Amino acid sequence: MKHLQASPHFSRRSFLRSGGAAAAAMGFGGHAFARMGPKPELVPHFAPRAKNVIMIFLSGGVSHVDSFDPKPDLDKLEGKYLPSPWEASRKGKNGTLTTDLFPEVSNCIDDITLIRSMHGDHNNHTAATLGMHTGSVTSPRPSLGSWISYALGTSNPNLPGHIVLSKEPSYAGSLAWDSNFLPANHQGVHARPGVEPIRNLKPIRGATQPALLNMLAGLNASHADTRPDNDLLARQQSFETAASMELAAPTIFDFARESQATKELYGLTNSATETFAWQCLAARRLVESGVRFVELFDTGSHNNWDGAHGNILSHQPLANAIDRPIAGLLKDLKQRGLLDETLVIWCSEFGRTPRAEGSKGRNHHSKAFTTWLAGGGTKRGYVHGATDESGSKVIEGHVHTHDFHATILHALGLDHKRLTYRHNGRDFRLTDVAGNVAHEVFA
Repeated sequence: MKHLQASPHFSRRSFLRSGGAAAAAMGFGGHAFARMGPKPELVPHFAPRAKNVIMIFLSGGVSHVDSFDPKPDLDKLEGKYLPSPWEASRKGKNGTLTTDLFPEVSNCIDDITLIRSMHGDHNNHTAATLGMHTGSVTSPRPSLGSWISYALGTSNPNLPGHIVLSKEPSYAGSLAWDSNFLPANHQGVHARPGVEPIRNLKPIRGATQPALLNMLAGLNASHADTRPDNDLLARQQSFETAASMELAAPTIFDFARESQATKELYGLTNSATETFAWQCLAARRLVESGVRFVELFDTGSHNNWDGAHGNILSHQPLANAIDRPIAGLLKDLKQRGLLDETLVIWCSEFGRTPRAEGSKGRNHHSKAFTTWLAGGGTKRGYVHGATDESGSKVIEGHVHTHDFHATILHALGLDHKRLTYRHNGRDFRLTDVAGNVAHEVFA
């Protein structure tokens, strides 16, 4: 295709304003782009169990002893332990003990692997959020979604490999889904629940945009010919994907063709659950359309699960807003035959202390907390690891954040020790110099 030549009467500012709209849609405006560096082969290291990932992240620190690792005898232990206000009962074929904080998710326990032996490196929200997303609690690194997008790409060339669904900014902001030194096109694309999920995505009116993008491609190609190892290749791919998204994304975020039964399954028709229901339904549609990694944040850095400092009962309305949508997602994936190939992750940056803070609250606790996995070749109705009688420390089946990441990559057919990227003279990986796969969680 012949590329258009830039007119001397067409200003650089107006060109960037028009042709750069697609890049703005991707959230790349003003980004310091990383060099492309070595490219992976875009094939797994071994046969994968999962093709896609949906990660559900609850900001602020969910209490494990009040949800999926209940300790009914806390009131009988010596010290200032705070008994849970939620009743514990056994659910599923294996009689797994959970509370009624998440009743609908608990009813899906036969499709879930609970990991009750998680532990991390930091009790600060921002640092722990970075740790759960990037493996580093000190300096920003590429996110889990970016590593997976870099390693495996996207199954749909019209969509990015990494999309984030969030109404409010989380702790650490966009660093939680940043590509950092990986190529910029693997950064998470941020979408917000509502009428315009991705900003600046509407095509420019008239016939000028195709010509502008064509001219941009020509300029980029000419520039890249003399500079093969630079930022431009990542930028160019971002432009191309953004242009394709102008057609693909609106269809994905249009739920008009979803049945009323499906909308009710997710809680989309209930004002208390509709926001997170939108995110869960969008996540299903995205992985169904070939997006490799989708992350959902239920809240932002305010009005979240950290309200437990003053009163643990602050967990109740937050749980009410997401319980049905998450259960609906699991059921919908399963009935469509997508759960086997989609790994669903549920996590928070850390847990809460079994001991009381004040008279009714719980503090941060990174020494022991619970996450869970569903689908993607994991065992169903399985509990991995254990904490002591109070839930204060891990006593069996330790899973550090690095182990958690290694396990997720393993589900996708990726060896965390072999997935590396050369940067500043050394090879980096998501799990740094640690990490062991929790093979026990796989069927």
